[in-house]
Amino acid sequence: MSPQEERAALTPRTSLYAYALRLRDAEPDDRPPRRGYRLPDPDTAPDTAPASPSAAPAATPQPGNLGWAEARAAATDAIAPLLSDPDTLRAADEVHRRLRALGTRVSPLRDALAELPLKDEAAARALGRRLVRTGTSAPAVSVGLGLLARLGEPEDIPCLTVLGLFRTFTRPVVAALTAIDCPTGALVWLSRYTEGRELRHLVDALLARDDRAARDGLLTVPLDPRAVGSETARRIAEAVMLDDIIGDDPVDAPTLAQAGRLLVRMARADDYQYEVLAYDRAVAAYEAFVTRASRLPPGLDHYAILLSVALDLHSGPSVLLDWRTGQREALLETLESVLTSPAWTAVPAGEPTDPGERRRLHWMRRAARQPFTRPAAPGRLRVEVVVRDPAVPESVETRLLIDGRPLVPEAFGRGPAHSPEYLLDTGRLRAAAEPREVQLAEAYCTEGCCGALHVTICRDGDQVVWRDWRRPHTLPTRQPAPELPEYRFDAAAYDAEIARAETDRSWAWPARNAARLIAAGLRDRPGILARWDARLDWAGTDFGEPDTIAVSFTFRPGTAAGRQDKDGHYLQFIWDLQDDGTPPEEQAAAALHRLSTEDPKGYAEVRGGSRESAEALGYPWP
Repeated sequence: MSPQEERAALTPRTSLYAYALRLRDAEPDDRPPRRGYRLPDPDTAPDTAPASPSAAPAATPQPGNLGWAEARAAATDAIAPLLSDPDTLRAADEVHRRLRALGTRVSPLRDALAELPLKDEAAARALGRRLVRTGTSAPAVSVGLGLLARLGEPEDIPCLTVLGLFRTFTRPVVAALTAIDCPTGALVWLSRYTEGRELRHLVDALLARDDRAARDGLLTVPLDPRAVGSETARRIAEAVMLDDIIGDDPVDAPTLAQAGRLLVRMARADDYQYEVLAYDRAVAAYEAFVTRASRLPPGLDHYAILLSVALDLHSGPSVLLDWRTGQREALLETLESVLTSPAWTAVPAGEPTDPGERRRLHWMRRAARQPFTRPAAPGRLRVEVVVRDPAVPESVETRLLIDGRPLVPEAFGRGPAHSPEYLLDTGRLRAAAEPREVQLAEAYCTEGCCGALHVTICRDGDQVVWRDWRRPHTLPTRQPAPELPEYRFDAAAYDAEIARAETDRSWAWPARNAARLIAAGLRDRPGILARWDARLDWAGTDFGEPDTIAVSFTFRPGTAAGRQDKDGHYLQFIWDLQDDGTPPEEQAAAALHRLSTEDPKGYAEVRGGSRESAEALGYPWP
């Protein structure tokens, strides 16, 4: 043993609870970071206490070789005999040793502990407390959390709350706090420092409580899109009685802004349903929010909220609510008057250095007039390309309105209409004498799972007809889907609207325009990729990084010679390009030149196919 290893073996390790306290106490004003803490790197030093031979399991499975079920069974066998040991110090040391030997992950431990019989609850509770306070590894502390989720008492709340600052422990800590029936304030405090999936469990715990503190907490909880989808937003709005909260004066700006965020979130279909249509008080909430919109202080976030609400009222699913005659239009006029006032028009005029803020500001400039602009030549069909607030990543949506009503939310609802690149750039919505079936929208989980919306488009004399609809037999509400009618449009007006939509790029940002030009160039000259045994899948912008251009292509040997084996090996590649600030036309020309002269399989990355195909074709599998 080296001197360093010997010192590590002789030095007691810091407990995770003590480590969390130290991190929290070092924060300014005792305020942990927004996303909580990551666990420290696992300490691989040997245990400081010798193992108890009498307590050792008969056989130790090899760590790292266990499946989930095996790991759960092994953890059960290792932990169960220790739960009744009156010597909690010895039992805690043995838990550390056995779990380290097993190499057990945290998740199997949670399920194993939930079903273990507890013959001596006092001993098991004492062991749980020792592990959460002195445990030095995530699996050992998880055992303690699991025991306190079943046996914890109010005195355990402070320790549990501190451990909940670790992202890995947030979920079991919430389970333990909820089981103890802790004061709501503990959950609210923890929610301020949690994000993502962990925050979802805290929101669910707050929604389960019917008290003033829970309602107040829900009005301040961060609406992380990974945690608060449209359904959760609706449940929050219902729990806090949103329209009453913001309808009573005075209402503070943070509460009003949160109400706007909830309305915007409910208008998304990320839970396979536009929840704003299931929210009984939606019209009243919109009315209360918009009539008080001018009370929000002008700023980037507040401008984004008001613009997003306006876009939904203009052409989103909110159009389908039960509005009084002229009510929705009046709310749009109110929002327009707010956003066009001098104090608000100054908001998008800056140029922040932060890339995210700059991207958001540019979106505001592009979309500022869209919800307040009326068609120059009103017709039965209107096509609106809508980009949502870039702060919440979401695909670009082609909204199809017939007689002013958004078609896809009303007739399908399991996902938005396809992107303009799919519906407009390819000419799919153009009408010809030969009938053509077009997929207008697809469920988030793919057509094979929850279906899609298809229509047949054809020209019939001086009319264009949409007919022969195909979609799931039930709506997202599980009610039978009524028959869709045959829609007829004046052919001249229809052609003019499709041509306008195809050429309108006012919604697009530079990287998106460059991607469109690359895709158009590859469609016009398929030989560019074919010479490399490849074909274009799509070109667009990265979902999480909208300033990154992504070109996807499929490599299948034999494509260039026309002898590709459709049942043989293939790989999907994606080439990512950063927007370099030059005009989109120049970026597209440079990309097409490189694709023409240099095999893209040498600089793109494998993103799809199979490991078997990658090995057979000589490429590394990701």
